Amino acid sequence: MLVDSHEFHVRNLSYHVRSAMEMDAKSLSEVRVQVDGETENLDREKGEAYLDELGFRQLIKNDAEHNTSLFLVAEINNKIVGFSRCEGNNLNRTSHKVEFGVCVLKKYWGYGIGQNLLKKSLQWADSNGIRKVVLYVLETNHTAIKLYEKYGFEVEGILKKDKLLSDGNFYNTLVMGRFL
Repeated sequence: MLVDSHEFHVRNLSYHVRSAMEMDAKSLSEVRVQVDGETENLDREKGEAYLDELGFRQLIKNDAEHNTSLFLVAEINNKIVGFSRCEGNNLNRTSHKVEFGVCVLKKYWGYGIGQNLLKKSLQWADSNGIRKVVLYVLETNHTAIKLYEKYGFEVEGILKKDKLLSDGNFYNTLVMGRFL
């Protein structure tokens, strides 16, 4: 599914949020690897579960053809600096919900990029009959948790000792949901 491009201005930084296009595939592959190496808030370490240009091209194509999925990118000067995805399905029992995920290059944290990707995704969900948005967030990612709560997400469950981080400790993952 496609959404209209929208421009944002935050502290001398301008960026666009728009639907991903197949021509973004190579950049998305590179950004994903970089983001995975910049934070432990995501599931993967740098280079794990690598998704190449062809893989992203197929993902973008599939999402554009289904009204229960949305793939957005944030770009500055035609360079992708973050992306988000709402992944749904057409199964009768779960077609009312999507799973949301987001990542932004560390250099661009604090400019509202993740927040605006989330806002656009929620607007899309609300206007397309999606009743529930689900996400997973590491318990130590307090900034993200506060953001999600601000937009109506609640903790629905805890996956105990779900992630083993570089400090050798296990951490919980929060399952959060927002129901329209």
